[in-house]
Amino acid sequence: MAFIAPLRGVHFNPQKVGSLDEVVTPPYDVINAGGVEAYQSRNPYNMIRLDIVKSQGGEEAGDGRYEAAATLFRQWLEEKVLVRDPQPGLYLYHTEYSHPSGRRLTRKGFVSLVGLAEFADGVVKPHEQTFDTVIADRLRLMAVCKAQFSQIFSLYSDPRNEVLALLEAQPREAMGSVTDGDGCVHSLWRVGDGEAIREVQRWFLDKSLYIADGHHRYTTALAYRRMLRAAPGSHGELPVTSPANHIIMYLCPMEDPGLSVLPTHRLVRWPGGMDVEELLRRFEKYFHCEEISGGSRNVLIKEVLARMEELERQSPDKSSSTFGVYHPGQDRCFLLSLKPEALDLLEGRPEVLRQLDVVVLSDIIMAKALGLDEHRCEEEARIAYSSNADEALEMAVEESAGSQGITPLLFVMNPTRVGQVRDVADRNLIMPHKSTYFYPKIMTGLLFNQLVDGEEIRRIG
Repeated sequence: MAFIAPLRGVHFNPQKVGSLDEVVTPPYDVINAGGVEAYQSRNPYNMIRLDIVKSQGGEEAGDGRYEAAATLFRQWLEEKVLVRDPQPGLYLYHTEYSHPSGRRLTRKGFVSLVGLAEFADGVVKPHEQTFDTVIADRLRLMAVCKAQFSQIFSLYSDPRNEVLALLEAQPREAMGSVTDGDGCVHSLWRVGDGEAIREVQRWFLDKSLYIADGHHRYTTALAYRRMLRAAPGSHGELPVTSPANHIIMYLCPMEDPGLSVLPTHRLVRWPGGMDVEELLRRFEKYFHCEEISGGSRNVLIKEVLARMEELERQSPDKSSSTFGVYHPGQDRCFLLSLKPEALDLLEGRPEVLRQLDVVVLSDIIMAKALGLDEHRCEEEARIAYSSNADEALEMAVEESAGSQGITPLLFVMNPTRVGQVRDVADRNLIMPHKSTYFYPKIMTGLLFNQLVDGEEIRRIG
């Protein structure tokens, strides 16, 4: 079902920009306002100047910032700051990184173009909700710049690793590597062998793809295609070979031993005061509560996470539905284990969603035990997210010491399993917000795709 095509990748010219480490960035949606300034100061050719995140005010406010990015993109191409490969290819992309557990891993995948398909077609499957305001911003940038600056991170099933084994057996051209702020090393190679590419294309014709990260970017590409189809003279359609019918993707087999999903911990800012006794009284109806004691707060968090991980290993077929909760004001930590009868509260949810810890947290911990609406908490900035337990703990302690009128509560989570992402997507369902954090992120600026009017994307010959 999925159509894979080679691309003429666009990338920075090291002879013009110097160190590639200084010009790439994480995806736009994980960069805050302070990060924008930091990236701009690293190198005058930093990718943040093209893949603008949001209006920062001043001269770039409004539509002018999109036009400025497009002008700069064309200028960098003309000056050979950016170069476009003369021949299309597929690009092997390896990421070597340290997992929070301390293990050193390498995630392997490849970059290609993928034929756009509406979600209803079941070819490319989402698992997260998207928001129209974000899509409007990304659509304006894509339409003016005629480029896809960020890759979609998607998964496919390949238990025998046939695709990557085939590509890695071919002659390949090293395209460089970068080291990101977390010390992860991202390396890229171009594979141009025509027969190997055609074999990969044929392999994917009966396969589905699962979006891991980049739902807004993919939905933006769909919106861009619809916009072109609605333009005068298009007659409501585009040639199947049109660049606008394709999007750049990083594809990783879901069985890859280097594929990691990190948990996303929650700091909930309870409005008002709440001591531990009140907290336990609220939880005892739904959870078995066991106190974790005997160490510093960092030791408590590490211990509760270790206990949760062990319970997850003992429950290979479904989530263990265990959580850690830390009350920084009283420096006490507890392991929460869902009581079997509490699952009845999720009876209206499909079975695959009932197995998600993030659903248990939203529907039972937040809504029932705490009486809070999770979406409203997000809107009112009463909930914060972090994939790093140490950073989340530090934030909880700081807020407990300096805030008045709230009680910070830190909930530590197990990661969502890759199989759960697949099962939810296969049933056309959507997970709650911040359910997955695939790590490491794909770097923006290492390779991207230019949409050139009149070009044709190579079909299987």
